[in-house]
Amino acid sequence: MAQKRKAVDAELEDGPPVRKRPSNLTLAYPSLSHAPSKPPPFQQPTPLLTFSYTPDHVLEFNDSALRYYVDPPRGADLGYGYDRWIRRPDERGRLDTLLRAWSRFKKSLCEGPSASQSKAPDIHVMSWRGIMTKILIAPYEEREGWELNVMRVGGTFYFEEHLSDAKLKEKNEMEPRHRRQVYYGYAFESYCTTSTPGRRKDSPSRVEGWGGDVNTNVQWCSVVKTKLGDRRIIIGGEVDCVRGKYTGDTANFVELKTSLTIRGPSDEAKFEKKLLKFYLQSFLLGEIVVGFRKPSGQLVTTQSFRTVEIPRTVRGKPGAWDPLICLDWGDRFLSFLHNTLPVNTGKEVWRITFTPKVGITVMMLDASGVEEVIGGDNRVGFLPRWYWDEMELIADGSSCASAHRGEGSQRPAGVPSGWRT
Repeated sequence: MAQKRKAVDAELEDGPPVRKRPSNLTLAYPSLSHAPSKPPPFQQPTPLLTFSYTPDHVLEFNDSALRYYVDPPRGADLGYGYDRWIRRPDERGRLDTLLRAWSRFKKSLCEGPSASQSKAPDIHVMSWRGIMTKILIAPYEEREGWELNVMRVGGTFYFEEHLSDAKLKEKNEMEPRHRRQVYYGYAFESYCTTSTPGRRKDSPSRVEGWGGDVNTNVQWCSVVKTKLGDRRIIIGGEVDCVRGKYTGDTANFVELKTSLTIRGPSDEAKFEKKLLKFYLQSFLLGEIVVGFRKPSGQLVTTQSFRTVEIPRTVRGKPGAWDPLICLDWGDRFLSFLHNTLPVNTGKEVWRITFTPKVGITVMMLDASGVEEVIGGDNRVGFLPRWYWDEMELIADGSSCASAHRGEGSQRPAGVPSGWRT
């Protein structure tokens, strides 16, 4: 993201967003009947660093929240502990923590004998994993639309999910039945994980295999660098656990999912459609373990899927999804933004709206729309002010010199555990 001074001065110039008449841009829905003749490559993710959130949701750059996979007991009650569930409310999907991690990674490149020659690679997209999943599965999404806020600063696009106050309220005020179904997934994670590799520590609970009461403040997250086509992407996301010893690689990452038991062709078709989201959410990141449950929440059985092998389970079936169509659409989506969204001050915020079976509409927000996105915080668009100021420092000189100037006396000594450089 480091640019020459001349190129960036205009983009990072301070001042209020320029008021412009909103312009609408559209990208039509892709064809599902023809696979692309030359799909774009999707690069194996390279891990950069990890971080944890404590039970009080305090950010720490270490692996304190890392969990290890263990087989859950058959017949486990996924409703156990529901009344003790500590649920962190849904919030606006800010990029702040991912940007903090990216900033720390760049500063880590400035240490060591070759620090003067170190430079972070140019990044084209910065996003949470869930947003990239929404984009990629859009060709097969039939019901749920979504909205994103987008900023283009220099050569980098920043994606943030847009959640209105009404949508946030809906997420936080689930109907009791839906809330319990959501809890089943978290309880499955408790039964499947432990803080010690390969074995479960004795639990104070009398319930066999219970790994501890659910607290969704606690998270272990990984930040990786990947590439779709010729565009480098930084993606951050929560990881449920790893299988065996964690070595810093993504190959033994495990995602845990729950689904109703398959009782007939209709259930099978629904589950195979779910697999598309499972696949793209965890693409090239190891394996997925699915716990099949009864409607009452009793675990019946589990099944493990190697992520790269999932497309074979649906190939050739009526109405089957094709991952190549999704990757091609993702590449077209990014190319569309690159070719149509201008680089001005860098403070413009664009609203992307996806409508199932229709496509994408893009509109630049006016001043009042940008203020609504800022939400009273200390931000430039939806980017935190400290990150914007850091980019200005980078524009003033070499990235390493600027990193040290920006961090001042708050710089911790040494590289914290959890970094993966």
